[in-house]
Amino acid sequence: MFRKVLVANRGEIAVRIIRSCREMGIETVAVFSTPDRDALHAQLADEAICVGPAKAQDSYLNIKNILSAAIVTGCDAVHPGFGFLSENPCFAELVSKCGLAFIGPDGDVIRAMGNKSEARRRMIECGVPVVPGSKGGVGSVEQGLKAAAKIGYPVLIKASAGGGGRGMRKAFSPKEFASAFTTAKAEAKACFGDDEVYVEKLILQPRHIEFQILADNRGNVIHLGERDCSIQRRNQKMIEESPSRALNSELREAMGAHAVQAARAAGYRNAGTVEFVLDKDGNYYFIEMNTRVQVEHPVTEMVTGVDIIREQIRIAADLPLSIRQEDVEIRGVSIECRINAENPREGFRPSPGQVSGLHIPGGPGVRVDTALYPGCTISPHYDSMIAKLIVHGHTRSDAIRRMRRVLEEFLIQGVDTNVELQYLILHHKDFVKGQFDTGFMEKNLDQLIAEA
Repeated sequence: MFRKVLVANRGEIAVRIIRSCREMGIETVAVFSTPDRDALHAQLADEAICVGPAKAQDSYLNIKNILSAAIVTGCDAVHPGFGFLSENPCFAELVSKCGLAFIGPDGDVIRAMGNKSEARRRMIECGVPVVPGSKGGVGSVEQGLKAAAKIGYPVLIKASAGGGGRGMRKAFSPKEFASAFTTAKAEAKACFGDDEVYVEKLILQPRHIEFQILADNRGNVIHLGERDCSIQRRNQKMIEESPSRALNSELREAMGAHAVQAARAAGYRNAGTVEFVLDKDGNYYFIEMNTRVQVEHPVTEMVTGVDIIREQIRIAADLPLSIRQEDVEIRGVSIECRINAENPREGFRPSPGQVSGLHIPGGPGVRVDTALYPGCTISPHYDSMIAKLIVHGHTRSDAIRRMRRVLEEFLIQGVDTNVELQYLILHHKDFVKGQFDTGFMEKNLDQLIAEA
């Protein structure tokens, strides 16, 4: 097992990783930017080292400084968390070249699955259902129009190197295609440094269902059930739950088997997520594989009792999975609400600043993943997510009622948040009935904000 792990991240995920390491008897080294000097993750780690100024490109994305920090502090492994360098294949390869273990999949797997058109090709070859689309990247508007005509409108133009909902545009007719294509390519270039896009059929009113997988170095690949991530705004997830009301046991078994099949086809090791869209008729299609731990991994941990971060570390240390597929049991229902420092009434304007007051809820079946503390400062330089509220209940109704209570208790003073909006979603009749899809927020946002 590792002696010391460098956590190449910040915020709540860095805190989450540090806590699992401590329980495993592993020392940790935190990295921080100059404005994060007093951040919770820097205080909780055994050691902390500054890797640059506020701008992420100069600190949390500064590969040279992060690797230097790992070497000078005597680490033998690096955990990237999510975001930042977590899906950078060059970083994963350089970590290995420095004689350290990368707590994630190999760089070549990250590279292959990070390219959405390449991932589609691999899934087609191994028999995993994919959304009908172009065979690979589309280089021009003319090529895209031909592909779209063959696929049939509406279509979705997606960045091959994309993620997080960026570099994606819809086109419902040939007239809309050129503008959507140009915008998607420009955003892809700006966000990922790669403007390649591909075209696929737009599945209308789908559910977004993802399966958590774990794979070790001995050929063991399992899944930990699904998460329903359909409550989204502009392709950014807001609320996740496990299990999904949209799946029956037969569908769950089939999708889980295909998730495992996808991981095997990718030669995958460590924790990852296979994402599908599910239409109203029960047809499902692979859309992408995330080669890292997900923001929403706690809901899976709540219903299975599996510490996913711990399993990640064990796998990277060349240990076998501690559980088998037949050991996985889904108990009850878990829901997660992402809390952002933003003002929904003002177009979700980010709201950085100092937290002047804070009350974190508790009680049975409640978990709060956050790096907040009274007096801490929420930086304008990074993502606005500041906490994740996770609850567990025997039934979905129990979990909803518990989350409502937790949102009522959660008090953050000094900055604006989306707590009230999340609370209203938890009371919406369609959410309560489980009758929603990825268009829920687009359909109901104006009404919800008016009620806030």
